[in-house]
Formats: sequence, C-alpha cells, structure tokens
Amino acid sequence: MSNTSTKLIRLYLNDRYQRVQITNNLNIKANSSWEHIKHGVPQGSVLGPLLFLVYINDLGVILRKHATPILFADDTSVIITSPDSTEFKTKINQVTNDIASWCKANFLTLNLEKTQFMQFVIKHQKQMDTHVTVSETVIPETTSIKFLGLLIDNKLTWKPYGRELAIKLNRACYIMRILKPMMSRESLITIYHSYFHSILRYGILFWGNTPISKDIFKIQKRIVRIITDKNRCESCRELFKNLKILTLTSQYIISVLIFVIENKELFTSNKDIHNFNTRHSLDFHLPSTHLSIVQRGVIYSGSKIFNSLPTHIKSHAGNSRNFIRIIKKYLIENVIYNLEEFYQLTL
Repeated sequence: MSNTSTKLIRLYLNDRYQRVQITNNLNIKANSSWEHIKHGVPQGSVLGPLLFLVYINDLGVILRKHATPILFADDTSVIITSPDSTEFKTKINQVTNDIASWCKANFLTLNLEKTQFMQFVIKHQKQMDTHVTVSETVIPETTSIKFLGLLIDNKLTWKPYGRELAIKLNRACYIMRILKPMMSRESLITIYHSYFHSILRYGILFWGNTPISKDIFKIQKRIVRIITDKNRCESCRELFKNLKILTLTSQYIISVLIFVIENKELFTSNKDIHNFNTRHSLDFHLPSTHLSIVQRGVIYSGSKIFNSLPTHIKSHAGNSRNFIRIIKKYLIENVIYNLEEFYQLTL
C-alpha cells in the first residue's frame, strides 16, 4: 500500500467527532456536545458498510463450531440443532457465551432489547423448557419473528405471514380499483406486475405450498377480475391466460424450479441410488418422509415438480434462461390452480 493510500485511510478513520441533533415539531433544535469517536467508522459513508463486513467477518467462523450463523448486514441470526435436549441446551449456552465474548473483544454491544430466541417444533410436539441468558439478562422467547421481511412462526405454518401478506395485497386491490377508470388495461397490467406481483412472489418459495396459499390465491383472482372488469362469480382461467399472468401456483412452480437448477448439488438423482438405465434415471430421488412439513419443503417439492415436467421441457434444464422461458410459456398456456392439476398434466 502506498504512503498516499495509508495517509488517506488515516484521515478517514482518525480524529473523527460526532454529536446528536434533535429537532421537535416547532423546528427547535437541541444538540449534544461533540464527542471523539474512538471506534467505528463515519455513518453514511460509502466505505463504512464494507469495513463493517470486514470487521465482523470472523464472527461466523466462531459460531460455526456449534451452530449455523446467518449474517445479513448488522442482523445476525443463529440456528442451533440437536436431537438430544441436553446437548441442545449446552450448545445454546456455548453460542451465547461465544457471542458475548466476541462482542466484548471487538468493542461492540449486543442489543439485548432486539434479541429473541424461538424454538421450532412440529405439530403436537412440546417445547423444551429452555432459558437463554446473555450477560445475566434473560432473552425473551417468541413464537414468531421477522426475518428479511418474512414473518416466520415456530411451527412453520406461515399463518402470521399470510395475514400480513393479505393486508398488503388487499391494499393493492383497492388501489387498482381506484386507478382502473383512469388507465388503460396495458397500464393496469404494468402496475399489477410492479406492485401486486412483486409482493406476491416474495418468499413464495417457502409459503407457496402451504394452506395460506389458498386465501392468497383468492385475492389474486380478485385483482385479475378488477383489471378485466369481471364479476366475482366469473371463472378466472381464461382471464389469466389472456392477460398472460401467472397464477400463484405457477409462480411457485417457477420459483422452485429456478432453485432446483441453480442448486442441483443439493438434490439426489435416481442414477445416484441405482445403476439401472431406466427412463427415470435422470429424475431426482424423492426423500423418504411422511411429514407434511417436509413434503412442503423445497427439496421434496422441487424433486417432485421437476420429475413431473414433460420430457421435452426437462431436456432444456442445462440452459437456465431457455428453461425458464419454456416453462413459463407452458404454465401460461395451461392455467394451473393447484399442484394436483400440474401433476395431472403429465400423467
């Protein structure tokens, strides 16, 4: 590094001061005194986020010894798993101690007011009596938590998120109804894709195969009827086809297939299980499970959906862009209301 670069970095980091300014509704300002910044970087700078990521880079390495860390900017989540309750509690204590020690060593403070923990359980399973403490402060337990815009509940029913999503989509329907007399159908379709559909497709990979999808699909049919000025009793199948709009199930299928072709290493093909040269040898092997929560997951659903595609479509899986274009055309032509209809297409 040149002397000039070193000098510039020192100027960027050294001898920085900051203060807090508060303005009330009468535009009266109150300022704190200037204080010297001993740690950190200037807020609002372009280089700040990059330096922060470098600064916390080793946190994930430490946590991976006992758990699976998920770091997104300054939001850190930790997934702890164990089939043994005693080992599970030991891991929790170890991870919390590791986080507290790391924060102390790096001159950071863990925001305990924003820290929660949640136990994931399946239906009819009892939660363990677990208490999590950090620096003698008890961390509250919750049954649902917001993660990157998705409201996740501890039983993965997605019901709380479904209620949130329904409010947003109903608001979009209301806006569409107001705009309809003033805009052409082409403009309404553009608004649909930029507003309604963008909300609909977010996180659909996780909740698109759960019971909440039925209620969300009803709202999608409602906005399609608003765009086409049809009454609530009229079928939407031809409307989806004429507007070239993907149904909720079709969008879920595409999202799953994109995940499959981009993460093939996570799936097991039939040829990896046996050496017989059958016509299904290139299909994916379905995991053996009777749990509905697993069958709704992307590994099981992705394998089943990909295997159910017509052969001429599966043959294009090597070219992701061409593959998605073909499957999208296929799903628009065959308006799919649910996965059972999709599976019946290739029987």
